[in-house]
Amino acid sequence: MKAAFYKEKGRFTIGEGQKIQPAKGEVRLDVAYCGVCGTDVHIYHGVMDQRIGPPQIVGHEASAVVGDVGEGVENVKVGDRVAVRPLKFGEQHPFDKGFAHVGKNLKFIGIDSQGAFQNSWTVPAYTLHVLPEGLSLQNGAFIEPLSVACHDVKIGRVKARENCLVIGGGPIGTLIAFVLKEKKANVMISEVNESRLEMLSGFGFAVVNPIKENLVERVSQFTNESMMDCVFEVSGSTAGVSAMTTVVNVRGRIVMVAIHGGGPREVDLFKFFWSEIELLGARLYQEDDYEEAIRIAASGRIPFDTLTTQIRDLDHIQEVFEEIDNNPAGMKYLINCQE
Repeated sequence: MKAAFYKEKGRFTIGEGQKIQPAKGEVRLDVAYCGVCGTDVHIYHGVMDQRIGPPQIVGHEASAVVGDVGEGVENVKVGDRVAVRPLKFGEQHPFDKGFAHVGKNLKFIGIDSQGAFQNSWTVPAYTLHVLPEGLSLQNGAFIEPLSVACHDVKIGRVKARENCLVIGGGPIGTLIAFVLKEKKANVMISEVNESRLEMLSGFGFAVVNPIKENLVERVSQFTNESMMDCVFEVSGSTAGVSAMTTVVNVRGRIVMVAIHGGGPREVDLFKFFWSEIELLGARLYQEDDYEEAIRIAASGRIPFDTLTTQIRDLDHIQEVFEEIDNNPAGMKYLINCQE
């Protein structure tokens, strides 16, 4: 069987994978599609080699068909179409307070262990969520990032008719905007890429380019001077961090979605004191976020086809990562992993 191996900075190779029969509590999947995550791009750039230990098969935004089930598996059967929640929970730790999805001993399947860029993938049965009829395997590959968006909005405690700003209109920011729309919130997206702005506007979202327009003034106009109840920082930029405190209202919430791993950022702490603002971290997802993501995806209200920039076979994975580096307007790239 075929697998794509991350070998070293800037290089994937196609090689022979291993079809692993499932042990007790495990399931072997015939992988259908796997989306390319921003974390996969970081891996491709060589910044996670110490954690990955190349050569390694990565990828985690997967849809699949159940091929074999191990002893004791009851939640899925052979032939089921599924999405994978790629979290392996380690031993509970007092620090975690029961939140295993961000626990000290959490391992991420597809980063800390073999991932989905291969024909066959064996995973714990509890990671699987059955896809409903009518939701294609192609669109099922969006469930993982859509679950991230559902978790972010849940952390933000967004209610109907609240004003929300998403800073960063990439794949996750756009999915957050669609989940906010499901919650009946009033949504504006701040984005600097003109191609993305045109697409987002076409979806019916209010948009603003903070490079060309005054963000505070546009937010004030959009909200009739009440400003934002909840802001989602998804850009990962210094400018996004600077902007987030300028547009939120009294007791507003700021949800930190982006991974600001490049070092400390300067934040206007006085604003937090002055207006009793909350800053909330949001990472990964929980089981209920996956179920909500599946419900939303099955509704047909998210234009997954438009959000899919490109679909390529596993053989062309190297070209896909090169294309991502050269296309700042790109959204979601899918790898067809079918044998």
